[in-house]
Amino acid sequence: MKRVRQWLAAWATCAVLVSSLPASAAQAPIHFADLNWESGSLITDILRVIVEKGYGLPTDTLPGTTITLETALANNDIQVIGEEWAGRSPVWVKAEAEGKVIALGDTVKGATEGWWVPEYVIKGDPARGIKPLAPDLRSVEDLARYKHVFKDPESPSKGRFLNSPIGWTSEVVNKQKLKAYGLSDSYVNFRSGSGAALDAEISSSIRRGKPILFYYWSPTPLLGRFKLVQLQEPAFDAEAWKTLTDADNPNPKPTRSLASKLSIGVSAPFQKQHPDIAEFFSKVDLPIEPLNKALADMSEKHTPPREAAEAFLKAHPQVWQAWVPKEVADKVADGL
Repeated sequence: MKRVRQWLAAWATCAVLVSSLPASAAQAPIHFADLNWESGSLITDILRVIVEKGYGLPTDTLPGTTITLETALANNDIQVIGEEWAGRSPVWVKAEAEGKVIALGDTVKGATEGWWVPEYVIKGDPARGIKPLAPDLRSVEDLARYKHVFKDPESPSKGRFLNSPIGWTSEVVNKQKLKAYGLSDSYVNFRSGSGAALDAEISSSIRRGKPILFYYWSPTPLLGRFKLVQLQEPAFDAEAWKTLTDADNPNPKPTRSLASKLSIGVSAPFQKQHPDIAEFFSKVDLPIEPLNKALADMSEKHTPPREAAEAFLKAHPQVWQAWVPKEVADKVADGL
């Protein structure tokens, strides 16, 4: 009996200590996906700052590839993906159909993705002494006859297509597009090691005036920093799109990518447990111009995403205060 009384006393002491802690100290952190591209990392930290300072809840991030993070979200191992290109990967489509994940909001209007070349490849750049190397290049259908322009240094009989890192949904889509466009024998499918490596390769080539063919998307600072041309692709076809997202499909069909819609991905348990934060997420609307400027500043100054997120919130209160109740907005403003 004495031992039972001692245990009860110890339990009561622990309960008092826990109850005296701030709510955030006793609350398990909300796990966000650690996205390794610039817009993803900035948007993630904008959301985290508001959740932490406005709602008083702790957060952290967990790393992974696009596919593993979507799988983790479906299993509620993470709760939030700050920049989700919803409806693109089979993992997401299956989890959404099963009610395990939800795409909230339409966070960035005007987002896009595709295959790009520097403008000087087509038009030249007299100021830099660059002559047009592919003056008639307009669409992906023209690429086969210009493979020599984008020569791969390791396989000089082929061109090089700079793809996304392995593990991104877009890497699978682009690999299948090379097949669908009949370019597998003409181009090397070169995968970069990370989003940062992809950026570095593109920027280095453009600064040196070299021809480069690559996959890219917006919102990003790179599209605003350089003059680029997006190559035309066939009109979107939903059935063909399914063949591009299926890595094992031996006969992918040509189509441009699904129209981009950026959302905030959450797990079903998270939405049920935090309806107030889910409502906030559904209202997030990031205007493309200030977002691109923030991304450009972050890239040029090598600013950590957290610092860049706080700077964005300070500079644009009229943007984010519309997403949350006044009392939440006041707490965030006081915490910045």
